Amino acid sequence: MTTLHAAMRDRLLVCERDPDGDRAATERLAGYDIECVACSPDAPDRVFVGTFEDGLHRSTDGGDSFERVDEGVAGDAVTSVAVDPHDPDVVYAGTEPSRVYRSTDGGAAWTHLDGLVDLPSEPEWYFPPRPDTHHVRWLEVDPFDPDRLYVGIEAGALVLSDDGGETWRERPPGSRRDNHSLATHPDREGRVYAAAGDGYAVSDDGGESWNHPQEGLRHRYCWSVVPDPGDPDRVLVSAASGARTAHAASRAESYVYRRAGDGPWERLDGRGLPTGEGVVRAVLATTGEPGTVYAATNRGLFRSRDFGDAWTRLGVAWDEELERLTPRGLAAV
Repeated sequence: MTTLHAAMRDRLLVCERDPDGDRAATERLAGYDIECVACSPDAPDRVFVGTFEDGLHRSTDGGDSFERVDEGVAGDAVTSVAVDPHDPDVVYAGTEPSRVYRSTDGGAAWTHLDGLVDLPSEPEWYFPPRPDTHHVRWLEVDPFDPDRLYVGIEAGALVLSDDGGETWRERPPGSRRDNHSLATHPDREGRVYAAAGDGYAVSDDGGESWNHPQEGLRHRYCWSVVPDPGDPDRVLVSAASGARTAHAASRAESYVYRRAGDGPWERLDGRGLPTGEGVVRAVLATTGEPGTVYAATNRGLFRSRDFGDAWTRLGVAWDEELERLTPRGLAAV
């Protein structure tokens, strides 16, 4: 049974399958300004939710209840969380202003991994709505090397660490500046995918250099990226023409694209997943099942079992209030 944790802007939806095949959605953390959600198949009852004004929250019962767990984390804005695929007790959190923290006890206590804002390009980092600051939008742990970290700064840099965050390197050749999400693949060492405000990028050498296959990708403000668990050469991204048409339902126009191998991008219209006018950029998530991908937009929760050829709307009640909200994250376990 797959449980979905959909982080909407002001609530978390915990969605479990009912015996009749529909999904019962339970609201948690109502009224919180939610930024991100993360969990691990190796510890599926442990769920982390980052908020902008109320720090980091953890559930140890699959989302039934939450407690604040950010001892050692400075400030109240937790903008990204990642669970180490090698050890679910190792968790990373990113904040605004940009800092990275690590926990080795499942989130009970945290240690600051300093040095990030000492990088030479830091004076150029900025988040346009709040130009005097910036934040860690995404954290990714390499599935082949637990000491290798990928950090996306919104906006300003892709940052790498080879030693678990003890030291940092920035802006490898070809990397994007405005990274929104990153992904790796457990079957392809060195493969890293990036969805960024300045386009899509892919690396085959662990982020040391990047290429930009853009043919067919007509909307290049990219937000969410996932590879097919069964094929590292197939990838989906959600995209819009810019930030203005990505995030607010009142003016949104966004799409989902798919790429296979070295071919061009294909826009997935008319396949059961709402796209286009009025639809905010999707957040995408996978489990380990080949071909299976989940999507959340302001129009509901969706699943494809053939990596985007056809989508089914999941049986979760979705009212007009939810249609006005923008999803911030999606985790499936």
